[in-house]
Amino acid sequence: MNIVKSWRTSLVLLSVPLLAAACGGSASSGGTSSAGSPASSASPASAPLVKTATATVSGKQETILTDQKGMTLYYYTPDKGGKVTCTGQCAALWPPVAAPSGTSKPTGQGVTGPLATAPNPAGGSVVTYKGWPLYTWVKDKAPGDTTGQGVQGVWFVATPDVQPGT
Repeated sequence: MNIVKSWRTSLVLLSVPLLAAACGGSASSGGTSSAGSPASSASPASAPLVKTATATVSGKQETILTDQKGMTLYYYTPDKGGKVTCTGQCAALWPPVAAPSGTSKPTGQGVTGPLATAPNPAGGSVVTYKGWPLYTWVKDKAPGDTTGQGVQGVWFVATPDVQPGT
């Protein structure tokens, strides 16, 4: 009798984690799918990679460029002529705005200048605006943060009227 009872207990104990994993896997998959579906279902040509927003930059309200999540975009003055020079540790702090694979002409919403791509030495392509590769800043925590403005005298908030990076 103890063997049968022990066997049933073992079966129940083994079934619970498997059932929980199956339910958790399903819920997790659903969460990932729903969170990821706007990005995966939208074609690169139809989803604007760069948008405009209003934010306070150095104490005054300005129209700035943002990514799809509303995070401020920056340009790096050594990146002249569309060449990506922020790599390695620099790119860990200033992640470049990656262009989806196969995108050569990214789309924008509210931008007035040309968007394009530049090769990233780390692989893939980086979105550019008026010849400037675009980056985000890891210390910006919320849309509208502009804490990277003027960092080391070479990082600046990208605005629609930035001069071409030639």
